[in-house]
Amino acid sequence: MDRAVPHPRGTPVSRLREVTIAGPAGDLEGLLEERDAHDHAWIAVVCHPHPQFGGTLHNKVVHRVAATLHELGAAVLRFNFRGVGRSAGAYDQGVGELEDARAALHWMRARYPQARATLAGFSFGSWVAARLAASEPGIERLILVAPPAATSDFTALTTCPVPKLILQGTRDDLAPLAAVEEALPGWAEPKSLVRIEGATHFFDRQLASLAEALRTALASSGALNPRP
Repeated sequence: MDRAVPHPRGTPVSRLREVTIAGPAGDLEGLLEERDAHDHAWIAVVCHPHPQFGGTLHNKVVHRVAATLHELGAAVLRFNFRGVGRSAGAYDQGVGELEDARAALHWMRARYPQARATLAGFSFGSWVAARLAASEPGIERLILVAPPAATSDFTALTTCPVPKLILQGTRDDLAPLAAVEEALPGWAEPKSLVRIEGATHFFDRQLASLAEALRTALASSGALNPRP
């Protein structure tokens, strides 16, 4: 299924589409934001937080990250892991969810075969995105928002050469900054940690700061420059 959803006024060249992706446990529900011209030079897949704690593709942090990446020029897909919303299947401890994300990435690559690929994730979704980046060739950038370094295994990043951008609130009590700072030296270069002062795990009243930090970090890294 690929059904256009009306986009807010003022951005007539963009479309938000409800899409259905064939996943390993059944169909996955997704939302794709793309330009009418279908000429994107880069794509992004954004993974949502923990399915057992209310995480969905509609999470406000996932939405803001996706909207910011689209604003910067990407075609962006966010999707529901198995068992969430209209996605088939049941929670699988992060094992099946990794394969759901892989299916979503492959779907995007089939739609935009020449585009650069970025992976992003928030909280649980960052753990999924990290493992996918480490196991899937050709990923050009990995964006981790509030990665739960104290409770999830990020050892896949110790040998992963994909450029990593970590966005972390200084008042996050669910995925503490201290745990990220402790894990970060063991992650392969290149990597960059951006601390968002005063932000909690869900970036309450700090979504604008999150978006601005993402824009600034990508601009300064050269990620927004067209490929030669």
